[in-house]
Amino acid sequence: MIKITKFGGSSVANAEQFRKVKNIIEADPSRRFVVISAAGKASSEDNKITDLLYLCHAHVKYHVDYHGIFDIIKKRFTDIKDELGLSLNIEKELEELSDMLPKLSTDELVSRGEYFTSRMMAEYLKFPFVDAADVIKINYDGSIDFEATDENLQFIMKDHDRFVIPGFYGTTPDGNIKVMSRGGSDITGSILARCLGADLYENWTDVSGFLMADPRIVKDPLGIKMITYSELRELSYMGASVLHEDAVFPVKEANIPINILNTNRPEDKGTIILDTIPKSEDKVAITGIAGKKGFCALAISKKHMPESVGFCRKILSVFEKYGVSVEHLPTGIDSIGMIIQEKYVHNCLYDIIAEIKEKAEPDDIKYIPDLALIATVGRNMSSRIGTSGKLFTALGKNDVNVKIMIQAFNEINILVGVDESDMEKGIRAIYDAFVRDKTD
Repeated sequence: MIKITKFGGSSVANAEQFRKVKNIIEADPSRRFVVISAAGKASSEDNKITDLLYLCHAHVKYHVDYHGIFDIIKKRFTDIKDELGLSLNIEKELEELSDMLPKLSTDELVSRGEYFTSRMMAEYLKFPFVDAADVIKINYDGSIDFEATDENLQFIMKDHDRFVIPGFYGTTPDGNIKVMSRGGSDITGSILARCLGADLYENWTDVSGFLMADPRIVKDPLGIKMITYSELRELSYMGASVLHEDAVFPVKEANIPINILNTNRPEDKGTIILDTIPKSEDKVAITGIAGKKGFCALAISKKHMPESVGFCRKILSVFEKYGVSVEHLPTGIDSIGMIIQEKYVHNCLYDIIAEIKEKAEPDDIKYIPDLALIATVGRNMSSRIGTSGKLFTALGKNDVNVKIMIQAFNEINILVGVDESDMEKGIRAIYDAFVRDKTD
């Protein structure tokens, strides 16, 4: 059995966390391929190594002395090295990095957080170190070259049956280091899982998987034991995520399960992400609830809209011209709604409205600001009679006015638009109705 184990920044923040990682690896012989993030915050007052490296680059850019910031980075690494008794001469390499820093690209500089953390972890685990620059190939457009990456991995596997590899970066065809978006170590783990044909991708972080709702909104929400990739996508889009969105696609295509686990509580089972859930385990009515603020809508009406060929296209072409993505398109017989993120139209809303009036000649356009969207996600909702009724009854009883309702054809997500001030109340109402109500 092959398990890819990825450890996030909080899991490698200091020597104590390194020891926890070692115990986890040694507890299971199938954990032979380890992906490491840059050291994260050891405490709330601490700084992430990646943030400090970005700050060093900003200091260089604006001709400000960066050595004070870099000294903090050096101390973090040397403290871990000294406490664990490692032999790696990291002091010398960090001095060299400090001298070269003004000449390095942003990507190469920032990647050193993962690089040095992984070097130390490899020595501590007594595993070979493999540089992601020699393995992960990234096209100029940012997509992963899986064919080249797979070839590199197969070559490395001839000499190594286990290794530690940094996450977050790879190299472009011209050999330059390129970093992924923040949280990209998750993506590195999923790439390895796909290319090595892993049986399981373990993503170790500082939480025991996904919760059914945000604990800042709902007190003591239940954990999600199992979730499908499709459900995860719906919830992640609304901000309920402990996993980088792009990490899903490589493993989903290969049907490799992901297990979200807690480095600080390794005995917890966490959350398993699967393509499909076995019937014997598939008993939940809803899987999770998430909300997101910052939306607005344009309600556009026109008599005999279905006969107005090209009406929707004309409207959408205006949004395209201004580079604004339309999130959802709820429709009626003679009306259509355009739900968008407020931040994208903050400076061009009235120009967009004016051009829609000119191009599409609607009868009326109504602007609806300050919207929040609440997503109630569940693979079983379509087969449970009365689910929608129960949801709207719960919102009504709690005086939450629903302004917009959307349900996709896959029927795994009921999306409602409410006033931003009602979002938290709405999430609690839905959670209470479906989870705390024992009659469900």
